[in-house]
Amino acid sequence: MAIRRLKSGTCGRLSLKRRWHLVCVVAVLAVVFMPTPAWAYIGPGAGFAVGGSLLVIFTSIFAGIFTLLTWPARYMFRYFRGRKAYAKSKIKRFIVLGLDGLDPMLAEQFMAEGKLPNLSRLQSEGSFERLSSTIPPISPVAWSSFQTGSNPGKHNIFDFLAVNPKTYQPRLSSTDIHESSRRLRLGKYVIPLGGASMRLLRKGKTFWHILGEHGIFSNILRVPITFPPEKYRGLILSAMCVPDLRGTQGMFSFYTTRQESAGAHTGGERFYVKKNGRTIKADLVGPENPFREDHSVLRNPFAVTVNGDSQRAVVRINGKKYTLVKGEYSDWIPVVFKAGLLTRIYGICRFLLLSVEPEFELYVSPINIDPEKPAMPISYPRVYSTYLAKQQGRFATLGLAEDTWALNEGILTDKAFVEQSVSMDMEREEMFFDALAKLKRGVCVCVFDGTDRIQHTFWRYHDKRQAASDQAGTLDTNPVEDVYRRADELVGKVLAKYDDEDTVITVISDHGFKAFRYGVDLNRWLADKGYMVFKADAENHGSFEAVDWSRTKAFALGLSGIYLNLKGRMAQGIVKEGDEAKQLRQEIASKLALLKDPETGQDAIKKNHIAREVYRGPYTNQAPDIIVGYCEGYRVSWDTAVGKISDSVFQENTKPWSGDHCIEQSLVPGVIFCNRPIATPNPRLMDIGPTILELFGVETPGHMDGRPLEIELPDVV
Repeated sequence: MAIRRLKSGTCGRLSLKRRWHLVCVVAVLAVVFMPTPAWAYIGPGAGFAVGGSLLVIFTSIFAGIFTLLTWPARYMFRYFRGRKAYAKSKIKRFIVLGLDGLDPMLAEQFMAEGKLPNLSRLQSEGSFERLSSTIPPISPVAWSSFQTGSNPGKHNIFDFLAVNPKTYQPRLSSTDIHESSRRLRLGKYVIPLGGASMRLLRKGKTFWHILGEHGIFSNILRVPITFPPEKYRGLILSAMCVPDLRGTQGMFSFYTTRQESAGAHTGGERFYVKKNGRTIKADLVGPENPFREDHSVLRNPFAVTVNGDSQRAVVRINGKKYTLVKGEYSDWIPVVFKAGLLTRIYGICRFLLLSVEPEFELYVSPINIDPEKPAMPISYPRVYSTYLAKQQGRFATLGLAEDTWALNEGILTDKAFVEQSVSMDMEREEMFFDALAKLKRGVCVCVFDGTDRIQHTFWRYHDKRQAASDQAGTLDTNPVEDVYRRADELVGKVLAKYDDEDTVITVISDHGFKAFRYGVDLNRWLADKGYMVFKADAENHGSFEAVDWSRTKAFALGLSGIYLNLKGRMAQGIVKEGDEAKQLRQEIASKLALLKDPETGQDAIKKNHIAREVYRGPYTNQAPDIIVGYCEGYRVSWDTAVGKISDSVFQENTKPWSGDHCIEQSLVPGVIFCNRPIATPNPRLMDIGPTILELFGVETPGHMDGRPLEIELPDVV
């Protein structure tokens, strides 16, 4: 994918402050003279909600004018406050390069083989340690502890998914979004009279918020569980759980002339199309129309005309033409959905022409929120994503940007997925170095997802048992080794520019990786043991709809554990809190610990954790009661994760998603590399935030569980 950079004129020579003033002027002009974007909120499954557009227009105009008129006074205030804020600092800059999922054992192997020279340099000149993750070692849980310096009982994130206590159905654990209940109805049309409510369910105060309260600047790029973005003294671009324009966590589209292929996909949709000569016409499916009572979806028609060589095509959409080359991703293409009342909803997507003859096949990525004209707040300040898009071109905004489901479903090839993943990291690298170039003092954190996504989907190339199976793949090289090499090159670029005596550089991961060969259906196990009971008249026992909650004591949902059907917590709870619940937790945990795979004879469970014994804090009772720590090779089944029940406890994992870390914490530690020696033994992920606070002269607040690591600094700073 070509990445564009604005270099013309004098903009490249403007100072950061003048650039921001220019951006403010542009923002005001854009609001006054351009069609109104849908200032809205999109939630997973919540659709699109628009409200208060006129208020937003006038507020934006006022804010822009106020910024222009008051910037001299604010500049002087920040200048003198900044001098005081950094008076106790031991360093000028702290850089955190997050490589999600980088595994310490693999890093050691590749370093020993001479394949990671820059990480080897950090090991020899500074430090390299295993970094203790969270229970469970899952990205949203771990990165939330990184942010807040606290255990999950205090930050309220225990999994990707949580249970809705009224319906027993899964919901996102991190974000709660509701449309405005105040509406003016005019026949089949509605006019929202207020904005949607959107809350970040992660609790606790982040270390960068605390730094901001002390006048210390931070730039936080794509750290998981930062959506919606918080307001603080700094910049932030949200990551994991940012939805696509349809309100999902990533819904791809696949268009084909194969009639038998029409239907649904996990994580995507198939559409049957017909050729009319050399032209195929279809629609992009967008968000729900916020002004229709029936919530009908918005559509954007497009046409693809195939060239005679069967290698190229031209797509026409929104009045513009784009050339498609077979097997090559298009650049990000802007798309506009017209919702009426002068409302335009802006998105971006990429097209991949897969086949022309004998059958036409076209992949379209999930429609991302356009960072240049965001239909919802994905950054703070809101204009920051616009600035980045103007600076480097449009980029992926979806929280889980790499389309792993399109790979799992056989739409994307191994090669196509690797190219997609690499391009996402390239986008992030550009904004990372833009942030570093402007960081004179303060903190910069950027998390790269490629190491995690590639290991999830290509561990089969690395695992000998899986490599011998049908999952082996078709690439000539090992994508896992390749992504470690690219990560090492990125580390080398950072060290070359910013490794000085005033700067602490850390490379961290939130967890490691192991093979995922077999799934464990906890709900089937609970049913077999009598803890889950089905309705007598239920014909299909494959979902929670068949469960008799009046006789069910426990159920599983999400990637991490088992819930008791507690009275007072669940709508139809039958287990009494106190001795009954305590005894039941111990009973289930003890029995489950004995689970063996009948095919292999191997233990499936290494250790089960009782949440109320390992968590501390006001949100502990929201956690699964039992956190299951699987042995290497095992993980929760795909069905259990979404509240379904299969016919057997064990299922072989045949998907490309062949590596995972949803297992016992001690088996998948993360890493920490540093350009300075670290004297503290057994560092933890939750210690990073307190360490940064201490180095900038800010006392660690009492609510944090993490403690500052002892980092050896040069004598002169």
